[in-house]
Amino acid sequence: MNRFSFSRMMLWLGLVFLYAPMLILIIYSFNESRLVTVWAGFSTKWYGELLRNDKLLDAVGNSLQIAFFSASGAVVLGTLAAYVLTRFRGFKGSTLLRGMITAPLVMPEVITGLSLLLLFVAMAQLLGWPEGRGMTTIWIAHTTFCTAYVAVVVGSRLSEMDMSIEEAARDLGASPIKVFFQITLPIIAPALISGWLLAFTLSLDDLVIASFVSGPGSTTLPMVVFSSVRLGVSPEINALATIIITLVTSLVFASWWYARRVEKARKREMQRMLAS
Repeated sequence: MNRFSFSRMMLWLGLVFLYAPMLILIIYSFNESRLVTVWAGFSTKWYGELLRNDKLLDAVGNSLQIAFFSASGAVVLGTLAAYVLTRFRGFKGSTLLRGMITAPLVMPEVITGLSLLLLFVAMAQLLGWPEGRGMTTIWIAHTTFCTAYVAVVVGSRLSEMDMSIEEAARDLGASPIKVFFQITLPIIAPALISGWLLAFTLSLDDLVIASFVSGPGSTTLPMVVFSSVRLGVSPEINALATIIITLVTSLVFASWWYARRVEKARKREMQRMLAS
């Protein structure tokens, strides 16, 4: 009983440690005063100021656009890499390929950002492209490091997949491409969705790499937040963070509710089949 009580206490302390700062942030987004440390009464004016802050809204749009295309590109490249490493094991250079794909997972972001910056500068001098650093270079950089995370997630699912299903489809005359699109992809679809969401979050949250490869007119949300925090936390940023937390929480609860409905429907169907 004591062990159970201690575990419960540690669980609640962990939850408070994680979510209390978010709750404080939400509360102070309704603060009348611009000073974060001074409570001057309840007000929603900072949400109106947020809608009139073109710089911050442009940064949000840039971050969402880059995150979407980076996650989409990372899913394609990461899935291909994971498929090659799991289905064609032992080929010459497989160890090198695996190491190159997983290197961004352990490499400091400063090194990755500096390396990509030097690469873009060298390409501009030799090929004339990219002419300058901007949205395209950020997209390429984010796709590069997000591919590693997608490859790990999809590779884990592919390694657990029963290959006899693919072999049966091949025996029935299906081509390798048809097997991949009609058999393999539907089975690993949850891993693809998880990898896309993970890549989207990582791209949306990145600050260090984007700071190296960005240029004028391509400022992302983390860069704007970081530059403004050094001068003091703006209540408009609190309002934006509150909106993001609300959206994410709503999506999580909607997914949880939908999963419970599907599970209950599945149980009812199994009970009906057993009863009949």
